[in-house]
Amino acid sequence: MGDTAGTARTPLVEARGITKRYGTTVALADARIAVERGRTHALVGRNGAGKSTLVSILTGLQAADAGAVRFDGEPAPPLTDRDAWRTRVACVYQRSTVIPQLTVAENLYLNRQSHGRRPIAWRAMSRRADELLQTWAVDVDVDRQAADLSVEQRQLVEIARALSFDARFVVLDEPTAQLDGPAIKRLFERMRSLQERGVTFLYISHHLDEVYQVCQDVTVYRDARHVVTGPVDDLGPARVVAAMTGEAVGLVNRTPRAPLDGDVPVVLDVRDLRTTSVTGIFAHARPVSFRVRAGEVVGLAGGGGSGKREIAETVVGLRRPLGGTVCVDGRPLRPGSVPAALAAGVGFVPQDRHQQGLVGGLSVAENLTMTVPQHLGPHGVVLPRRRDRLARRLIRDLAVKTPGPGVPVSALSGGNQQKVVMGRALADDPRLLVAIQPTAGVDVRSKETLLAVVDDVRARGCAVLVASDELDDLRACDRLLVLFQGAVVGEFAAGWTDHDVIAAMEGIVP
Repeated sequence: MGDTAGTARTPLVEARGITKRYGTTVALADARIAVERGRTHALVGRNGAGKSTLVSILTGLQAADAGAVRFDGEPAPPLTDRDAWRTRVACVYQRSTVIPQLTVAENLYLNRQSHGRRPIAWRAMSRRADELLQTWAVDVDVDRQAADLSVEQRQLVEIARALSFDARFVVLDEPTAQLDGPAIKRLFERMRSLQERGVTFLYISHHLDEVYQVCQDVTVYRDARHVVTGPVDDLGPARVVAAMTGEAVGLVNRTPRAPLDGDVPVVLDVRDLRTTSVTGIFAHARPVSFRVRAGEVVGLAGGGGSGKREIAETVVGLRRPLGGTVCVDGRPLRPGSVPAALAAGVGFVPQDRHQQGLVGGLSVAENLTMTVPQHLGPHGVVLPRRRDRLARRLIRDLAVKTPGPGVPVSALSGGNQQKVVMGRALADDPRLLVAIQPTAGVDVRSKETLLAVVDDVRARGCAVLVASDELDDLRACDRLLVLFQGAVVGEFAAGWTDHDVIAAMEGIVP
């Protein structure tokens, strides 16, 4: 598949022959994109397809190893000329760059409050900020503290800040991930209004239904390469999903297991669970109910903002639900209590090993055993010999590459650090293992080891709940629940195809 026939007009933004490597990893290989003036152009692809790398090159945050970027037919400015880049392109990221402690006006004119050595004219700055927001029909009080703004308002402030530099090309990176339905609708209306006034958007999203609501063109990347570009009217959802997946079919190197007998006991019973994100966007989604039996692996699949992470964190007590119950071995867990989950036999592999999974200043042994002090000595006393004996067993079982249990965990590679996080979750032989993105950021060999561990604990009768958007993490699952905006939109038995699951994750449900 390739580009559709183009027009004779010069694209507002064009990248051709873009190649970028990080060591031996090829992030982009001869990639390209052309965005026409006054249109909204979608860039889609699976994780690792190269979207983020392309955005960093289009916004001047890093240089390509090969290839060229042009704006309105002219070469992109040098990376050191930040002012020139700001007048050409701006990016509104999923994670807000608005500073909460400052007012809206101060955020809009950050580092531009005054000219030269003159003192800041606060009233004049507020007046300029108000005029800017009125020009772009953004209804926000410029003297309001940014911390008091909603996610939707912060996004509008960031778009207005970009336009204040006279940039007319704006990259929106997963802009709806933290918005509810009405806010998404208002964002799309605002985008259409700005588009009519000459603003061009590059729209990055995991939700294909949004692409067909707000975009005119779409480009698909897969495995660091450009696959296809064309008008959304010509490239239907089925064709885009096929381009994203390479038309992959079925499981790879895995044979679906026979269904479990009906008398196998239920370990995890989730009933009418209602969760919430930081912005409360799942508050009105349908309640979620499911069961996981002993020796069964159930997957929660979904993209960013789907609710999979929130459900998994609620099960392990990191979040308090809005409603519903979580039972382990027939006993309800105290809502929002990690100690209660641990006491019930729940092991947990969090999504972010650096922020939630490891204590960098402690040793491998200390990280592996910190949740099981009862096994390390009497009356809360940790006996180093006993601790290291348990740590060595876990190091052996998970093939952790380390000179010994006393090595600081921060000295290990990312894949071995993830094995330590997995080992700690298994240190007390849990009845239920909950893992979020269990192979994120690890190499192929470490991924194979970690997924083999999931197979091993399942064979021992442990129930497993895996929440991920990585299909490799989900291939071992006996059943797959696909979530979209906080609700289950599909259930798949073992033997599912990549095409069907990804379509459901993108909100394209038959």
